[in-house]
Amino acid sequence: MGTRVRPVSDWNLLDPDIIEWRAFGPQRDDQRRELCELRWTIEPLAARLAAGHGREEVQQRLGDMVEIMSHALAQGDALTFCRADAEFHGLLLQVGGNRMLEHLAGIVAAALHVSGAPVTGCDRLSEAGVAHHRRIVEAIGEGDAAAAEAAMRQLLTVHPDLDHAEVGVPAPREH
Repeated sequence: MGTRVRPVSDWNLLDPDIIEWRAFGPQRDDQRRELCELRWTIEPLAARLAAGHGREEVQQRLGDMVEIMSHALAQGDALTFCRADAEFHGLLLQVGGNRMLEHLAGIVAAALHVSGAPVTGCDRLSEAGVAHHRRIVEAIGEGDAAAAEAAMRQLLTVHPDLDHAEVGVPAPREH
């Protein structure tokens, strides 16, 4: 008897629990890089699709999340900022009309929770981050797919001035 750990090639690396577990282990840096690469691949596409297929009520909610982030920034409320940011990105994956992308929302939420500063900006609340989110919402509202995609790419760009040593170990999720 006992526990037998299967090879990583057998794991479902897209399971939010596995994402969280890897974020606390020796694979932390690889996990962060892989999540960044995954988000860089899917979120600009989600923004592009949202500009062409957006539902008005979801677009309104995206705008609401930007306002919540802006208010949280002014108050120095990182928790509220991060929650609104996570909801923003989850909604964005849902609004484009692609069911495959919709199913990735949980993965992106887990990535936002565990991946650290360069991806989420949650430990460095900034007007620039809020402005990028706002540009995404504006481009979606105008139906400008290219601008929505470009704004998302700008948002996801890792800040070159951040040193990986500055990025702390994330807190575990509450279940």
